[in-house]
Amino acid sequence: MNKQSRRFTAAALALLVAIGLSGLFSPVKASAQEQGLENLRQTGHAFRSVAKKVSPAVVFIQVEHEISGQGPAQFGSPFDSPFGDEFFRRFFGQPPQPPEHRQAPHKRHAVGQGSGFIISPDGYILTNYHVVDKAAKVEVKMQDGRDYTAKIVGTDPPSDLAVIKIDESDLPFLRLGDSDRLEVGDWVLAVGNPFGLSHTLTAGIVSAKGRSGIGLNDYENFIQTDAAINPGNSGGPLVDLDGKVVGINTAIFSRSGGYMGIGFAIPVNMAKQIRDQLIEHGEVTRGRLGVYIQDLTPELAQSFGLDKEEGALVAQVMEDSPAEKAGLERGDIIQRLNGEKVGKVTEFRNRVALTAPGTKVGLTILRDGKEKELTVTIGKLEGGVAGNETGEMPRLGLNLQELSPELAQRLGYQGQQGVLVASVEPGSPAARAGIERGDLIQEIDRQAVTRPEQARGILGKDKGKTHLLLIRHGDATRYLALRIEE
Repeated sequence: MNKQSRRFTAAALALLVAIGLSGLFSPVKASAQEQGLENLRQTGHAFRSVAKKVSPAVVFIQVEHEISGQGPAQFGSPFDSPFGDEFFRRFFGQPPQPPEHRQAPHKRHAVGQGSGFIISPDGYILTNYHVVDKAAKVEVKMQDGRDYTAKIVGTDPPSDLAVIKIDESDLPFLRLGDSDRLEVGDWVLAVGNPFGLSHTLTAGIVSAKGRSGIGLNDYENFIQTDAAINPGNSGGPLVDLDGKVVGINTAIFSRSGGYMGIGFAIPVNMAKQIRDQLIEHGEVTRGRLGVYIQDLTPELAQSFGLDKEEGALVAQVMEDSPAEKAGLERGDIIQRLNGEKVGKVTEFRNRVALTAPGTKVGLTILRDGKEKELTVTIGKLEGGVAGNETGEMPRLGLNLQELSPELAQRLGYQGQQGVLVASVEPGSPAARAGIERGDLIQEIDRQAVTRPEQARGILGKDKGKTHLLLIRHGDATRYLALRIEE
């Protein structure tokens, strides 16, 4: 065979091989593409099924309330919140205003909106506290167009949960799932009424669990999700692919006031216990241990001879508290509660709070390098936060809390000391003095204050006295006069 014939034969063989391989692999490629499309179709069918199952039990809530307010600010706020202005106003009120720009407080009617979902066929509805806070009238609209006037059964500001009720029977309702079984990466769907757009469904995944230190609620254990949550979604359900509620959509992290891929939902397992108490009693009774506790830093853990930063360090034991009666001491490290490991302070605090007063619990502590078992009878929390009491002063309309490192970072108070204003009652002496939620009280009567009980001790002494307060809000500081009324 000559060279030309050999070249032709080789070319022909190469062509035949190429044709064969093409015939061999093309169906596989086409099959893989079709399989991918089929998977997408199945995902779409799953979402469609959840929407049909869930939407009839999700309600649009519109509230009317009377609020005290001031005219709009005429300057740029020195408090540049990463959550956006609307988010900031929701939790901390208006940004601080210099005296020359402040206007006299006045009352006005406002209309708010949010979401909720029916949890029983006789009309009980779960939503956020901030959706119905101080509402004079609550209107509920269902997907089928039915409208109802609802009554508020009970609210719990520390967890931002509320139960309302409409007079109806045989209503569609949602079943509650188990948020403890959620894993990061699981599909979840949010249903609600963002910007008043009724019954909107968005999908995403569980981005993280156990988020705390956000500074939204007193008791935090948020599910973080990238399912789109926007203003108006608050109080709506976060559900799994079976259509069971795993969370209550509550807040977003946003620089624009809209969706940026980070949303927070209250775990349904926390909501279950609160729901039951709200329906039965209209309020929540929480357990109290009577200690000030803090997380272990790497340096603190090393100084106590620990390899891991696990457990809650007791910084102070309150006098005549359940903790003192049980023998708990400053410097103890609480490692286990009823045999279960204690991780972060917020987790431990939540567990104590949801324990019924009078319950005996076992604490495993580390003292001087040795483990010790204690039995504590949980007391009743009269005010503040279980496991890390705050300074609640109803007479002044003021509630104070410690400035944690997480809150200092989020509110721009790094390197500062003081007591954080957790809430201010509208129309109260504190409100009239100009104190706002998110303020940092650094001095009272020229004395530096760093703990709620320290501030409470000074302000609670003399009736009829006017105290001088040094207040920081963002980068701005100012003096305010707060009068203790007769």
